[in-house]
Amino acid sequence: MPSPEVPLTITVGDVTVTAAYARPDNPSATLVVAHGAGAGMEHPFLTGFTAALNGLGVATLRFNFPYREAGRKFPDRPPVAIAAWRAAMAIAAEQAGKHQDTGPLWAAGKSFGGRMASMAVADGMDAAGLVYLGYPLHPPGKPEKLRDEHLYGLSAPMLFLQGSRDTFATPELLADVVSRIGPNAVLQWVEGGDHSFAVAGTRRPAAEVGASLAGPVAAFIKDKSP
Repeated sequence: MPSPEVPLTITVGDVTVTAAYARPDNPSATLVVAHGAGAGMEHPFLTGFTAALNGLGVATLRFNFPYREAGRKFPDRPPVAIAAWRAAMAIAAEQAGKHQDTGPLWAAGKSFGGRMASMAVADGMDAAGLVYLGYPLHPPGKPEKLRDEHLYGLSAPMLFLQGSRDTFATPELLADVVSRIGPNAVLQWVEGGDHSFAVAGTRRPAAEVGASLAGPVAAFIKDKSP
């Protein structure tokens, strides 16, 4: 049986955003998941991903950034996005505490959401580890504009799940960045995947694509958790 989702409201400054919390029995960890720049927490890719994680024993909390909640297209600036991340992690910890869960609290995100999670941790937010679902290392076609400076000071375990055809991360550049971060960072390629993890010549629903990433993420969390 799928884990039922509990709708939540998170206060971020003077606004509120939507969230959804799902908890299987005796979860091994809780993963807070943020959406990418162009879609909200309700996107099938994310719902498929979190539902599959719940089936693997990981509790999840998905949330919207304020810009998405307000119906705006342009993503929030880092200070606002970081504040949203801090608020979402606090709510996830509160929900886990209600059930006496003592497992680790991880942060993950699709593209923009993952980058903002890393910036929040660089800014002092606590997280047992980070999972990037398509890290946007640079804008497409602009490999000289790297978004990597803050990553080198992070000591938490990090999993970079990346499509090998992702135009937001030239493979050689991303491999170099991950190697320079150190042994706490692991890069795992999805062969043939683009920025949405769609593989050329293979038609799959977005929910199925998201669900296919849950296995390696759950395994990484289990391996890196005390």
